[in-house]
Amino acid sequence: MKNVLQTLPGGARVAVVRLRSLGDSVLSTPALEILKRARPDLKIAVVVEDRFAPIYEGNPDVDAVLAPSIRAVSSWRPQLCLNLHGGTRSAILTALSGARIRAGFAFFRYSFLYHVRIPRAQEILGVERTVHTAEHLASAVFYLGAARMEIPRARLFASPAPPPGRPYAVIHPVASRPDKTWPASRFLAVARHLKEPGGMEPVFIAGPGEDLGAFSEFRTVPGASLSEVKTLLAGATLFLGNDSGPAHMAAAFGLPVLVIYGASDPVVWAPWKTESQVLVGEGSIESIQVDDALAALGRLRVAA
Repeated sequence: MKNVLQTLPGGARVAVVRLRSLGDSVLSTPALEILKRARPDLKIAVVVEDRFAPIYEGNPDVDAVLAPSIRAVSSWRPQLCLNLHGGTRSAILTALSGARIRAGFAFFRYSFLYHVRIPRAQEILGVERTVHTAEHLASAVFYLGAARMEIPRARLFASPAPPPGRPYAVIHPVASRPDKTWPASRFLAVARHLKEPGGMEPVFIAGPGEDLGAFSEFRTVPGASLSEVKTLLAGATLFLGNDSGPAHMAAAFGLPVLVIYGASDPVVWAPWKTESQVLVGEGSIESIQVDDALAALGRLRVAA
């Protein structure tokens, strides 16, 4: 029996619905690479909100980035529409895509809309353990017929900024919730250690609406767009931050990464396929001390 990818004619168009979430968008890129390796002839579009579109800029596995509208998706004329998001809006976009084959995980809401109901990643991968988000997303492509392979690192593309004169560390000290945010005073303490003679320049980043006022003694890039963050990360030596999207962006560039976890599960959201250290609070993120972070940097062989 032919698998789904074998049924697609040469040069067929595929729409992959992702919509939003910075970390999920970054971690969808291994699945896209696997899909393109399986069928290099396919024309692949990613359906994503404008604010996350820079994640896919320059990616050779992506032929188009589409706005999340019925008109944009149906105008692409996909023969396969793969929903990797799972919410109500993504289900509607998939249902009205006009695709001959609609696929999504069986546990998604409105799974009756899909011709292909993809089982749990554990079943596809033949494991019974918690799987990483990159594994979960890639498993959908394996189920559609891509040959099983080692799941690659996420990929982002950007030209590095001109070097500032000495190595620099990108630090992202904010997060979506207080229980995921390490105290600012501790980030400052680590940054001061990093900047000691012979060390590296700390560069603090934050997205639109995020406050970096507490870190004004160092270089700050407030309101950074994703394109700006990519450019900074492409030339950086180290990333330090809370569990958030920029940590996954740093891992995609292969940086040594130190991530501090509060409420998230590090098994599901650990930095993927890069040298990393993760610190997990006992009870709360505030239980993680400055010395813990400095010791982790030592394990990464980063002078601090």
